[in-house]
Amino acid sequence: MKRSSLFLAAAAALASSGCNAEGGSNSAAATSADAGAVAGEAVTPPANGDWSQVVRATPQGGFVMGNPNAKAKLVELGSMTCPHCAEFEETAGAALVQKYVKTGQVSWEFRNFVRDPFDIAASLIARCNGAKTFFPLTRALYSDQREWIDRLQSAPEAQLQAVTALGPDKQFLEVAKLADLQKWAAQRGVPTAKSTQCLTDQTGVNQLVQMNSDVASQYPDFKGTPSFVLNGKLLDATATWEKLEPQLKAAVGS
Repeated sequence: MKRSSLFLAAAAALASSGCNAEGGSNSAAATSADAGAVAGEAVTPPANGDWSQVVRATPQGGFVMGNPNAKAKLVELGSMTCPHCAEFEETAGAALVQKYVKTGQVSWEFRNFVRDPFDIAASLIARCNGAKTFFPLTRALYSDQREWIDRLQSAPEAQLQAVTALGPDKQFLEVAKLADLQKWAAQRGVPTAKSTQCLTDQTGVNQLVQMNSDVASQYPDFKGTPSFVLNGKLLDATATWEKLEPQLKAAVGS
C-alpha cells in the first residue's frame, strides 16, 4: 500500500495532534543536513545584496530562502491549516525576512508538516510552481486561511464524507475544489491545469507524507506547529517572534 493511502487512515489522529502554539522542545536528534541550506554551497550573492531573492528546494523537501552559508540556519516546521502558523507569518514573517534573511545573516527553510487531507491539498497548491512562488503562495494561503477553511467547514457533511472516501489520486483535488483553491491559485499565477496536475501527483503527496515521517524520527520531542530548528537544534517554546528573535540574535552574534 502506498504511504499516501496509509496516511489517510491516520488523518484524524494527526489533525488533533498538531498546531500546538508552544510545540517543540530541545533536541539533539537532528542531523547536520537539518541546518537548512547546504553548508559551503557556492551561490553567487544577489547583485542588489538582497538574499531573500535566492530561493531553492532542499533535499529534505522544503524550500529555503537566503544565503546558504548564513551563520544561522532556521528551519520552520509549519502546517497550512494551523492558525498559530498563520499568526506567526502575519506577525513575524516580514521582520524575519527584512532584518535577517535579506542581509544574509539567516537562511529560512520552510518544511510542510501535513496534519490532514485539507493540509495536503493546500501544501500541494503552495508547492505547485516550485521555489519561485513557494513563499508568496504560502504567505497568501496563511493570509486567506480563515476564508478557505471556512468553505471546507461549511460543506455538507455528506459531501465531506464522500471526499474522504476517495483514493489519494482524487481526494486532494476534490478538497481543493471544495475550498475553491484552484480558482484562488489561478488568480495568483497557477493555471487550473497545472494545479490539477499537482493535486493528483502521487510523488508530491508521498513526499509530504515522508516529510512527516522524517520529523517524527528526527525530533521525537516534536509536539506541534509551528516549531523551529536553529542550526540543527529543535528549539523549545519559540512559536512567537518575541521568543524566536532572541535565539536568532544569539546565533548571529548581534
